[in-house]
Amino acid sequence: MPTALSILDLASIAPGRTARDSFDNSVALAQAAERSGYRRVWYAEHHNMGSIASSATSVLIGYVAAHTDTIRLGAGGIMLPNHSPLVIAEQFGTLETLFPGRIDLGLGRAPGSDQKTMLALRRNPSSADTFPQDVLELQGYLTGQSRVPGVQAVPRAEGVVPLYILGSSLFGAQLAAQLGLPYAFASHFAPDALHQAVEVYRDRFRPSEQLAEPYVMAGVNVFTAENHDAAAVQKATAYRARARAMIRRGATGAEFSDEEIDAFLASPNGNQLASMTKYTAVGTPAEVRSYLADFATSIDADELILAHHATDIDDRLRSVELTGAAVAAHEPVVR
Repeated sequence: MPTALSILDLASIAPGRTARDSFDNSVALAQAAERSGYRRVWYAEHHNMGSIASSATSVLIGYVAAHTDTIRLGAGGIMLPNHSPLVIAEQFGTLETLFPGRIDLGLGRAPGSDQKTMLALRRNPSSADTFPQDVLELQGYLTGQSRVPGVQAVPRAEGVVPLYILGSSLFGAQLAAQLGLPYAFASHFAPDALHQAVEVYRDRFRPSEQLAEPYVMAGVNVFTAENHDAAAVQKATAYRARARAMIRRGATGAEFSDEEIDAFLASPNGNQLASMTKYTAVGTPAEVRSYLADFATSIDADELILAHHATDIDDRLRSVELTGAAVAAHEPVVR
């Protein structure tokens, strides 16, 4: 079966810009994805990160949904240890009621923050231990089959809010297989266990009411431009900015030149950071299409979640459009 294309929008706040700018960019990105035939756009829950504006994930989904017409929108994902299952069921039941047939709910086990922020969220470090039970409780609320006697999620949408398990390790693969849910691997920033996790998921999958056969999604970073050199410059600019942001966490106020950042990324200390973006498609539309087709084939992916990282929003929108058009015109990856 051809591989579907979707988007992970990190809702980044560019240097010198505001969160409102980020929200406007997210609307423009979703509209471009809708025009270009992508299946869905997802937003991830992050907290206490000055460069990411998607902390109130369900609110952002609702805002973008109100400015689009057909594309599916959802969380990729909600970090369930930060919340009670009932509250998330209420939020996504509300979204599905307002925007029927368009809402997804991807669930992750990580806190999406540091230890201090987790405490500020009033969460216990052991909350992640009950993730499998919390997924089942949430699923019960969404389907009207509550596992907590006398408690229902209101509103509960008439339509289905499909669940997806997100992960970057074998734990998520095993849980998704056990519950019979689609599995989305975070290979756009944690590539190491991709192939093993997908194999485990497929081998252990049990059909469920939601899903009869395994469904594999995987993240890929993308920089597409009219010519290869322009795409390469976009990649270098974006990954340098990412490296600077991570370095500053341990050296507040430090400034580094492009040459210093490049040297760091090439050093043993920077190699781990550089390896996080192992799966990156960069180049012309034809080059990116070829890369995505090979990547999808390597794990027999049902769907690719593309993270378009160009710093400038116009470049990012163009990357979305060029990739969508190139992939739509060829097999085996289609819109």
